Amino acid sequence: MKKFLSFFLITAFFALQAQETSNRFFYELNFKPKKGAETTDKVMTILDITKDKSIYRDFTVVAQDSIMKIQVEAMQKSGTFKDISKTMTMPKFSEKIYKFYPEMKVQYVDRVSSGFTPVNIGYSEDLKFNWKIDNEKMKIGSYNTQKATTEFGGRKWTAWFAADLPFQDGPYKFHGLPGLIVKIEDDAKDYSWELKGNKQVPNFNEITYLESVMPGGSGGKVQELSREKFTKTFSDYKKDPFASMRPMMSPQMMSTKMPGTETTIGDFIKEQEKTTKEFYEANNNPIEGEVAVPKKKK
Repeated sequence: MKKFLSFFLITAFFALQAQETSNRFFYELNFKPKKGAETTDKVMTILDITKDKSIYRDFTVVAQDSIMKIQVEAMQKSGTFKDISKTMTMPKFSEKIYKFYPEMKVQYVDRVSSGFTPVNIGYSEDLKFNWKIDNEKMKIGSYNTQKATTEFGGRKWTAWFAADLPFQDGPYKFHGLPGLIVKIEDDAKDYSWELKGNKQVPNFNEITYLESVMPGGSGGKVQELSREKFTKTFSDYKKDPFASMRPMMSPQMMSTKMPGTETTIGDFIKEQEKTTKEFYEANNNPIEGEVAVPKKKK
């Protein structure tokens, strides 16, 4: 019995050690969705820092994940379909950005559809910022920060970093300063991130519940593409999000009603297509200039 108890305690100890904890930093992003816009939009984003990587993303879906879990499980139990997209707040941005330590290799990931299955596509880059550190210092919230500037994506950026926060990381792709970036904005003030708080997330799982139950169960698997191929693929997807699904939809399937509702699959698809297009059309002011896609030779 004692041997069994000892074995159990050892197993439990290593299980606890294996559970990952994230340092989650909350960045409020103020941005101009449209080029030349006078008004700005606002969204909370997060940077989860673990022992071997960081993940940056829109916090909107993550914040609603437990509520979505309850609604999905209720649908599964009742066998009745409910369009939960009507009850959830849609994110402003769909991408995830990974930085892998210690090399700080950056991976940009977004999701497209391949038939009925969502697929994560992404590209990687060894991104080095040419930071110029200034002696100027400023108090931002409770953080003592120092100024640094760089150029990236066709924009000039001013950052304020805190050496007291020993992470050479920051929001979006930004990294490489001797302390966590507390605030960063471009000279046109189209994009401005500011750190608003942080907390530890025990038992951290980067995959949300909705991602785990989506058809295909792609979770965190990423189809790696070149930057140019990614840009072309994602640009085509934004123009026609359901292009790969449409040939698979027979008239009989389109007229079939969703379980427990009067809504047909065809009507549901049309509504989802409209919502998806509106999502991508809402922001035509990218953080980085678009990568040119090689033209086909005639």
